[in-house]
Amino acid sequence: MAMAKTRYLEGKILDHVLRNIPYTPPTTIYLALFTADPGEAGGIATEITDPAYQRKAVTFSTAVDDVESGKLVKSTIDLDFAQATTEWGTVTHVMLMDAPTEGNGLYYGTVTNPKAISVGDFIKVPASELVVKED
Repeated sequence: MAMAKTRYLEGKILDHVLRNIPYTPPTTIYLALFTADPGEAGGIATEITDPAYQRKAVTFSTAVDDVESGKLVKSTIDLDFAQATTEWGTVTHVMLMDAPTEGNGLYYGTVTNPKAISVGDFIKVPASELVVKED
C-alpha cells in the first residue's frame, strides 16, 4: 500500500526543517480505517463509526534503505480491530493519526485488498503489512 503525507504533516515538516519552527511528533501514532479516501486534507468524515471501533496504536521499525523509495519503516505489531457490531461498509483506506480520536492525519493510503465488513467480522493488519516510504 502506497501512503502519502497529509497537508498537515507536509506543512509541519517544511516549517520544522526549513523555517526552524519546532514540531513535536506525537508520542503515539494510531491507525484509522475508512470507507473512502480521506485525501490530502486528512478528513475523517468516512472513518468507521461503529461504537465498538477504536483506532489502534501502532509502532514502527527503524527506518531502513529501500531501493525503490529511499527509506521505509514497517509496523512492528499485529493490529486487531474489535469485532464489528454494525455494518462498516467496505474498508478502502487507512490513515495514520496523531490522536486516538479526532486529531490530525499524518499519512494516508489505499488498502491493497478492500474488504466489506459485516456485523461479526474482524479486521487484522499483520505486523510488517503497514509500510511508510520516503524518497
